[in-house]
Amino acid sequence: MAKWNIDPDHSVAAFSVRHLMISNVRGQFNKIAGTLLFDPSDPSSATVEATIDVSSITTGNRQRDDHLLSPDFFDVAKYPTIAFACTKVELTAPNRGKVTGQLTIHGTTRQVTMDVEHFGPIKTPADLGGETSIGFTARLTINREDYGVIWNIPLNADKFMVGKDVEIVLDIEADLAE
Repeated sequence: MAKWNIDPDHSVAAFSVRHLMISNVRGQFNKIAGTLLFDPSDPSSATVEATIDVSSITTGNRQRDDHLLSPDFFDVAKYPTIAFACTKVELTAPNRGKVTGQLTIHGTTRQVTMDVEHFGPIKTPADLGGETSIGFTARLTINREDYGVIWNIPLNADKFMVGKDVEIVLDIEADLAE
């Protein structure tokens, strides 16, 4: 089984959440680290462990980012990372599958399943490093309140400032470990 290291320069965890229940606010975490054990000829045997540095959040608005890092949301001083550990991989089509694992956010761990597509591997030209790389795109939706991230402001009887559901898209590039 080949070991692959997540390339932090070419990987991102993006998210989208409703604001005022009328639009979406998008953001991303830019510091992802981790390893995968992955054999392209046997994807169902794969494993992955990854962490996200919560302080790497960016939404394009420094004031909003600071609020997201505060105890109202991620409480980065107390919970500096988000973690994922794979427990199961199920193939659903060529290069596609469902990955189940334990997702830890804000000190709470819950099982999630994400839809994943993988690409590659591909070897880059020697003048670009000559690395062998592989890519993955994963999608899932979580309820942030399931992880203890519950800050909100009621707008009326059934509307709130921030939606509960968070759509997450992970774009991961990993390099074959030497």
